[in-house]
Amino acid sequence: MKILFISDVYFPRVNGVSTSIETFRRNLRALGHTVHLIAPDYLTPSTDETDILRVPSRYLPFDPEDRFMKYGWVMQHLDKLRAEQYDIIHIQTPFVAHYLGTKLSRLLGIPCIETYHTFFEEYLFHYVPLVPKKLMRFIAKRFSRHQGNSLDGMVVPSHPMLHVLKSYGVSTHAEVIPTGIEPSSFIEGDGTVFRKNYGIPQDRPVLLFLGRVAYEKNIGFLLKVLARVKTEIADILFVIAGEGPARESLEHDVNAQGLKDNVMFIGYLDRHTELNSCYRSADIFIFSSRTETQGLVLLEAMAQGVPVVSTAEMGTRDVLRDGLGVWIAKEELEDFSGKIVKMLRDAEVRKDLGVSGREYALGWSAASQAERLLAFYQSVLAPSTLRELSLELSSSGAEY
Repeated sequence: MKILFISDVYFPRVNGVSTSIETFRRNLRALGHTVHLIAPDYLTPSTDETDILRVPSRYLPFDPEDRFMKYGWVMQHLDKLRAEQYDIIHIQTPFVAHYLGTKLSRLLGIPCIETYHTFFEEYLFHYVPLVPKKLMRFIAKRFSRHQGNSLDGMVVPSHPMLHVLKSYGVSTHAEVIPTGIEPSSFIEGDGTVFRKNYGIPQDRPVLLFLGRVAYEKNIGFLLKVLARVKTEIADILFVIAGEGPARESLEHDVNAQGLKDNVMFIGYLDRHTELNSCYRSADIFIFSSRTETQGLVLLEAMAQGVPVVSTAEMGTRDVLRDGLGVWIAKEELEDFSGKIVKMLRDAEVRKDLGVSGREYALGWSAASQAERLLAFYQSVLAPSTLRELSLELSSSGAEY
């Protein structure tokens, strides 16, 4: 099968969508299929530019990490894209990529599906602060419904997110297919070396958040939790690994709450050389996002044998099972901080949760999810093939 991915983001831009695309590309190619990708040009290549068409782009004023692709430039390459004879288009993001993908679907006469990676109802108002929150949510719902119903199929990373889309009125055929994690996530990192490299004492208790440092990740709540934990464990350190638009605001909050000596921002890490060691350096991975459609970082932490304390909202409800690598907490200071303190004070509990979490993470294989995605492609292609046959028979005057 020949597949065309289209996305508004990809590496070197680091986020969950980029990771999902890379994971599925690698596993689909390993199964013998061809996967091309249309993505913005960041003027810096990723580690693997194989079969990627980089589109000239410009910065977005409200989110300088991201780029806005030039739609017209892609249209100028329509003949080249037609010559590739793709079987299906798989859109990964809802901005230029969505409209480009649906347009190419019509022009090339092939089906088009899209993965709904982001819970926009809880996302958009963070980036358009002048518009009332209630209005922004209304717009996000209509936006998602309109886009969803313009497709031949949708991939959704979790059952709660699928339920939300159906409540919006999205009637397009959809299936829950999470990304899964790669075997490389289970290669044991070296937390001791990581701590040494970043000047963290080996015996200091460490909490970790790893991911995009964005408002929708609810890291501000984790800082309040940290302040509460500090009252009982004075030398606690919270490591925040990643970058994003909320970093400056969070740094201000850190200073305002007197947490400067208890928080370390370390920026982006190389996924292939530092990530696993970063996870292993932590005593507990903590997470409280309300908008995750899956939450791969939770599984990656478990794959490294690191126990987790997390809320279970949206996609993380599908991922997390209380007691299997994680203690699920409420988004309440007393409950969340209490679980952290209790876990930090019991090394055996942390060890047992680490073992059970690693075993649990083994069930989320990226290879098996790629096979499920291929089956979904086939289910979308089948009606399309029948329609083409019907049109051919009609034009020839045949009866059936």
